[in-house]
Amino acid sequence: MKKLLFIFNPFSGKGKIKNRLSDVIYLFNQNGYEITIQATQRKEEATSIVAKKGGKYDLIVCSGGDGTLNEVVSGLMTLKKKPPIGYIPAGSTNDFGASIGLPKNVMRAAEIVMKGELNPYDVGQFGNRYFVYVAAFGAFSDVSYMTPQQTKNLIGHQAYVLEAMKKIGTIKPIHMLMEYNDQVVEGDYLFGMISNATSVGGIKGIVGSNVSMDDGLFEVMLVKHPENPLEFPMILSNLLAKEKDPKYIVMFKCANLKIHSDEPVSWTLDGEFGGDCCDTDVVIHKEAVCIASLKKN
Repeated sequence: MKKLLFIFNPFSGKGKIKNRLSDVIYLFNQNGYEITIQATQRKEEATSIVAKKGGKYDLIVCSGGDGTLNEVVSGLMTLKKKPPIGYIPAGSTNDFGASIGLPKNVMRAAEIVMKGELNPYDVGQFGNRYFVYVAAFGAFSDVSYMTPQQTKNLIGHQAYVLEAMKKIGTIKPIHMLMEYNDQVVEGDYLFGMISNATSVGGIKGIVGSNVSMDDGLFEVMLVKHPENPLEFPMILSNLLAKEKDPKYIVMFKCANLKIHSDEPVSWTLDGEFGGDCCDTDVVIHKEAVCIASLKKN
């Protein structure tokens, strides 16, 4: 019998997965799997579980938010033989799930885990840590995760603008230098992100429409610090617009880059705190993991 390791975060998304846990397990069993269940109790526990036990299984399924998926992928990256992943999104934002077309409905997502195609996806590495879809720094790096879900549902993208506007009085520019493809970008920035997703912070298309999650390239976006405080509303609106004005936003693609800042900068990786650093290398591992998803176009 095939072996399946099911890791879930019981606290993610107000315990969304717990209400359908028996249904999910029954579905896996009906598809011929012997199931081992692990409920995480602390941060990075999923990484440890996968690193120690993951190689013994034919399929690893996780349910939780993007942070739970990050932990599972991080553990998987330590293995020589990597079993495929199934993902049942059950967090509040679920950017990665949205990017690969997974439904928010638990049972529909579980059915894709069983019946969907195993497609390869890139994985980013930030220093000695991994990220699935985004590494971010600066003023708005936590806005999408600090904005109440109810507010997002009521007023959409304007919720992000309102949350970001609250921070304007405390915003400080971050001087940063990035080297990539024999080029150098340097300046004072409000915010920046290195991504591999079509949805970030619940905003579809924030980095444009020409995004492939298995092409071995990051999409990098740097939001410039304004010369005049009156430009803040324009910058925020531009951040959400499909077409970015290079006066306010720098964008490029690359497979790896070196980052330098004079002072330690806080980063978030897949929505979780990723540490403070001045210098680091960021590289992409092309098609590093296979994840069950809908058929790619």
